[in-house]
Amino acid sequence: MRRLPFLLFGVLLLGACQTTDTSFDAPAGLDSFNRDSLVRHIQVLASDSLQGRKPFSAAEPKVLDYISSTFQRLGLEPGNGNSYLQDVPLVEITPMGDPTLKIQSAKGSFELHNMDDYVFATQNTDSLITLDNTPVVFAGFGIVAPEYHWNDYAGLDVKGKAVLVLVNDPGFYDSTLFKGHRMTYYGRWTYKYEEAARQGAKACIIIHNTAAASYPFHVVQNSRGSSNLYLDKRGTSDDHCAIDGWVTGPAAARMLAAAGKDTTLLETAHHAGFKGEPLDLRLSTKVHVKSVYNTSKNVIAKITGTKYPDEYIIYTAHWDHLGIGKPDEKGDSIYNGALDNASGTAALLEIARAFKGLKNPPQRTIVFISVTAEEQGLLGSAYYAQHPIYPLNKTVAEVNMDVISPHEKTNDVVITGAGQSDLEDILAEEAKRQGRYVAPEPRPEAGGYFRSDHFNFAKAGVPALDAASGIDVVGKGKAYGQQLEDEYTAKHYHQPSDEYDPNWTFEGGLQHVALLFQVGKRLAYSRVWPRWKDGSEFRVIRERSLGDSTSSSSSSGK
Repeated sequence: MRRLPFLLFGVLLLGACQTTDTSFDAPAGLDSFNRDSLVRHIQVLASDSLQGRKPFSAAEPKVLDYISSTFQRLGLEPGNGNSYLQDVPLVEITPMGDPTLKIQSAKGSFELHNMDDYVFATQNTDSLITLDNTPVVFAGFGIVAPEYHWNDYAGLDVKGKAVLVLVNDPGFYDSTLFKGHRMTYYGRWTYKYEEAARQGAKACIIIHNTAAASYPFHVVQNSRGSSNLYLDKRGTSDDHCAIDGWVTGPAAARMLAAAGKDTTLLETAHHAGFKGEPLDLRLSTKVHVKSVYNTSKNVIAKITGTKYPDEYIIYTAHWDHLGIGKPDEKGDSIYNGALDNASGTAALLEIARAFKGLKNPPQRTIVFISVTAEEQGLLGSAYYAQHPIYPLNKTVAEVNMDVISPHEKTNDVVITGAGQSDLEDILAEEAKRQGRYVAPEPRPEAGGYFRSDHFNFAKAGVPALDAASGIDVVGKGKAYGQQLEDEYTAKHYHQPSDEYDPNWTFEGGLQHVALLFQVGKRLAYSRVWPRWKDGSEFRVIRERSLGDSTSSSSSSGK
């Protein structure tokens, strides 16, 4: 890795140790947060008239107008030149696969059934994709991670072939490997496809496992089995596999048996020293593809800093949801997304109002981005990270909001993917001021840090924070809070029933919004540049971006 220039490194260390400016007023702005103002935004954004806020729908212009006009009414400046909008070019790809996938081996042939045994998606816009006796290679977890001395592709030739890989990373099975049970990005399914493409594979097929994936196969069927949005990559050099797929565990076992193997092969991949190998299998099927290009929008506003206008603190929340879909048992087909994520968008607007109302304006520039197409794969934030309006090496930090609690206050707060950056230490200090404590993430193996918009900023090297209210409800305890969380997940998450409920108190949500406001406010009046912690997979990206900047040393601290 390239080391930071000595002067810049010293400046960053100095900045990290300095306290906030004397103009920082800890209580300032906190009295602006109230339920009525928050709820008004949620009621509008989650109304049936906005049809579930799906990108490209007839409701999208209404959503964009509401958010941008609210920013304007609050007195925020347009965030993209003279506009509050940033175009996000997307393509909707609908794969229509053959009903079966033929598996050929020395033992004979058999067929797997589309959607029941496997699900194939594609980012390829060719009208027809064909697997024609395509050879199969088992590549373990499909990971190349030099910092963990791990390379599942070592010695393998997968060019033009189909790679079969495991979900999650080795730490899921052996706590001494990688980050133990806390999933790294190497365990995320998106990484598997990206690495397989870098290796030249034609197809990448992930073996599903409910525990390791943290969700059942029907989630894959619902999310990957029909049309999906992707960034429009025309004119770029980005590459991808022709087919991105999943296969059920039982179907994978049949494939292994046909190749003269059994599931012990999968178990050997859990350990250091594993070597991938070709399988005596060939795959044949056809996938017809329909592609439609269109443009969605991010909404961006800012408050220019008074002393350091070229240093940026970014808040994000996604405005989109799932639109109109399969009716529930009551016949309701509008997926309103009141909590996911009208609540986060409302919180974004409320934090913007609080910053704008400060008697002493922030010294660094505060940027507010309501991103599109999060539900389709974090696409709006991905596009911004690839086409930033404000330089990423001048972006101090990013704070994300994806669902805020509608219930009572909690004694605890949970940091998603804890152990990544100094932002967590700032949040812990501010939580203590609220009389709260940081609780362990309940399911670190699920890889929650890679599932919302902050992740695209992290991938670009920007320290990014995602946190949520915990379950230790004040006066009612953890069992009560866990019951509330489980009920939402089971009955309302990504369902038409995620609608505004007038009985919601939002005491916990407002408590959390105030906490995230304080984190950004601390940075807005300081010379601190939060850093990635040792062991973070994003640290080297940040160091390179700062090292490549000829001007960053002059703005990193004085």
